[in-house]
Amino acid sequence: MPGKSVLFVLTSADKTFTGRPTGWYLPEAAHPYYSIFPHANIDFAAPNGPNPPIDKHSVENFKDEESVKFLNDETVKQKLATAKKLTEVNSKDYEAIFYVGGHGPVIDLAIDPANAQLASDFWNDGKIVSAVCHGPGALVGAKDSSGKSIFYGRKFTGFSNAEEEASGFTKDVPFLLESKIQELGGIFDKAPGLFEGKVVIDGKLFTGQNPASAKPLGDAIARALA
Repeated sequence: MPGKSVLFVLTSADKTFTGRPTGWYLPEAAHPYYSIFPHANIDFAAPNGPNPPIDKHSVENFKDEESVKFLNDETVKQKLATAKKLTEVNSKDYEAIFYVGGHGPVIDLAIDPANAQLASDFWNDGKIVSAVCHGPGALVGAKDSSGKSIFYGRKFTGFSNAEEEASGFTKDVPFLLESKIQELGGIFDKAPGLFEGKVVIDGKLFTGQNPASAKPLGDAIARALA
């Protein structure tokens, strides 16, 4: 197996603020996983550890080859069943951290102190910190060595306010990702059209806008690791 290691962080939240079922979003895990897997060992972690909940809508909506393969992949099943709790993770064991999207991350990871510390540790060690769709919401508590948000003065992307409105989920989340990270000093960049792919790389900060961005983001992380 490759010598490098990447940590995939998934949400443990299974309901939104209005009680709608949620979880981690299938293609946003599957597509980057198969981009990165040939180049690095991948571990999974979540606030509550094993068997983080999957967003059922993402299973219904994404029947592409890699998404279906991911659901049936025995190695993946084992990794999910043995996912670490964030409090059990040592950032020194990994070259990069990747946050899978779904509405869950803005609900639990955004306010999880262990997660904020973990992301900050990766950042301050000069490692790749990456996230897709709502995943960047998990990084709102991450700070650099001077105590500033890791987004301050940096370009990023993520699920846009317009995409959230178009999806009908604005009341399901504690904050709109685009607005929240702009308040932290981040410089938002997005694709011209709704739900089009967009990847933004600013130094060691790698972000993707939405499900369509998951594969190209995974490819970018794989290239950076190589």
